[in-house]
Amino acid sequence: MGNDIRALGIDVGSTTVKVVGVDAEGSLAWHIVKPTDPRVEDQVSRLLARARAECDLSDGVPVVATGYGRGLVQQATRKVTEITCHARGIFRELGHGGTLVDIGGQDSKVIGVTAKGEVRDFAMNDKCAAGTGRFLENTAQRLRVPLDEMGGVALSVSEERAISSTCTVFAESEVISLLAHGVPVESILRGLHRSLIKRIAAMIRVVGLTAPLMLSGGVAQNAAIRQMLADEMSADVILPRHPQLMGAYGAALINTTHS
Repeated sequence: MGNDIRALGIDVGSTTVKVVGVDAEGSLAWHIVKPTDPRVEDQVSRLLARARAECDLSDGVPVVATGYGRGLVQQATRKVTEITCHARGIFRELGHGGTLVDIGGQDSKVIGVTAKGEVRDFAMNDKCAAGTGRFLENTAQRLRVPLDEMGGVALSVSEERAISSTCTVFAESEVISLLAHGVPVESILRGLHRSLIKRIAAMIRVVGLTAPLMLSGGVAQNAAIRQMLADEMSADVILPRHPQLMGAYGAALINTTHS
């Protein structure tokens, strides 16, 4: 398998770093995901060294970087925006266009993908954490609910308590107040998910919903996000096999003929 890897894509996100290797056919053949280290440049060097060792790669294999920290990837032969890479990855994985929602730790994006896999339009929230995975992560810590269990807990009840604050800091204060008044954690969590979904839905309406509605990014693994977004938009939501890898996958595809 190792000698068949033709390109590497690396997505340096605020929460995780993803590295993907693609083969001659453009298929996702190797990958690794690690929490983002404060010393990103050193971490990138270690991960690329591991990729070369495990995949038996030569130094000539192209490396395409994306993500908010792509500028720190000194080994990159190219650096490409997340918008382009997520659209490229999801199109190659699912084989069709549509409206892609990528909810990351640092920002959220809605991307209109054409029937040819090109970016039609996009909207991005990178100014406020309230529409991102960081919003849920901070609250999970406050409520002492494991991040990977938040979605299930939110879906376990039908009652939700609205979170009106549009700022993560104020929302946290609101959550503390609700807890002090005896509101169940489950209802608060459902309300938090609803708050995030409404921000995403507003972005979708700016770009325009072209079915199907697709999800990428680590937050896509949250069952409540998937179900509540489908309900909010009255549309089916489709996930690729590895939603968290779509940016790195698309980056790796940039230098292949099978993208």
